[in-house]
Amino acid sequence: MQIPTMLLFCFILLAALIVPWREGLCKKSSRLIITVLALGIAFTARTVFINYQSGDYNTFLCHWVEYFRQNGGFKGLDGSVGNYNLPYLYFLALFSYIPLNDLHLIKLLSIIFDVVLAFGMMKLTGVFTRSADKRLAAYLITLLLPTVVINGAMWGQCDSIYTAFAVLAFWLVLSGRPNASMVCMALSFGFKLQAVFIMPLYAVLLFAGKIKLKNFPVFPLTYLILILPAVLMGRPFKDAFLLYYYQADTVGAGLNYNSPSLFAFVSGGVNTAALSAVAVAAAFLFVLLIFLWAWKRRSSLNDEALLGIALLFAVGIPFLLPHMHDRYFFMADVLTLLPAVLYAQYAPMTALTSFASFLCYYAYLSRHYLLTLNYGAAALVGVLLILLSFTAQRLNSNRPARSEQKINVTF
Repeated sequence: MQIPTMLLFCFILLAALIVPWREGLCKKSSRLIITVLALGIAFTARTVFINYQSGDYNTFLCHWVEYFRQNGGFKGLDGSVGNYNLPYLYFLALFSYIPLNDLHLIKLLSIIFDVVLAFGMMKLTGVFTRSADKRLAAYLITLLLPTVVINGAMWGQCDSIYTAFAVLAFWLVLSGRPNASMVCMALSFGFKLQAVFIMPLYAVLLFAGKIKLKNFPVFPLTYLILILPAVLMGRPFKDAFLLYYYQADTVGAGLNYNSPSLFAFVSGGVNTAALSAVAVAAAFLFVLLIFLWAWKRRSSLNDEALLGIALLFAVGIPFLLPHMHDRYFFMADVLTLLPAVLYAQYAPMTALTSFASFLCYYAYLSRHYLLTLNYGAAALVGVLLILLSFTAQRLNSNRPARSEQKINVTF
């Protein structure tokens, strides 16, 4: 690792230590010791992978940075490169000016957002409990989740970015800041289309009175501001605004792309087009049924019920849709941690979700299967059943959530 890279890495580690300290979660010496040890493990694991070059980096990311280097940095935004949306390309354009290893810069960006994601999980946990132990657990375990470590530090992917903004959006809306929530949700969508897996939650938040119709215009306004730099650099406005639409044909026609979705159970010759249409209809029906359920029980839409619904969307939508890829359950990996932190009996749900995603990561990075992906799909069926039970219990009660009545984990 180059000395400048090492210094940047140490700065991120220091910031990761300051975050829980500033939140007052490390006042006890026992918590401070555990925080230092956990962060030491989390960041040591990331240094082990920092020089690893994945197929995606060698095939795509390094060439995209080089494109900007050869085309005037930010001036290169006037053309089309890659299949990521513009906000991430702004970072790649910025990296083209910096005389450091492109691989390290790309991974350090993701590691920074690993910390932002952990911060968001800590703040979101604070909506449900005042327990310092549980808030700290959410922060540290997020940074230690296998798929969070592998996604950015090894694979060089950026799923922590859109997920961090989605988690912050959820925290902000539950904390009574709907406009700020809309800004973060637009940022999440701006970085990755997979933000749509949780966006239906905003209709349910409307039922719950957490957000009003007047707050919704903040989303398109924020998105317009996001694409403005590229437009100013010469990118046609229509191309910038409709980028996801133009990329629709690049998704692929396969039912499944190494993901633990429902189609991991499907093998042999099938009518791909027909099954895809049925699956899309099933996903829409799934969302509609949750809307109807939430509307019928809207007087019981407390914060924990909203959490259950958010998780049903984050797990259920990509599980039912066709054409899903290995990393599309990243948000589910992270968010399913929250019920486990609040209530110890839900820890198996977190383990099952991480297991399902890890099988896909392992298959991509090692080029062979640890277990076939139908095991991961079966695990997600179990997760959905647990989530349905979790959500039904909250929606069938008119009492507010009482996290503190459950088992406390102490450090």
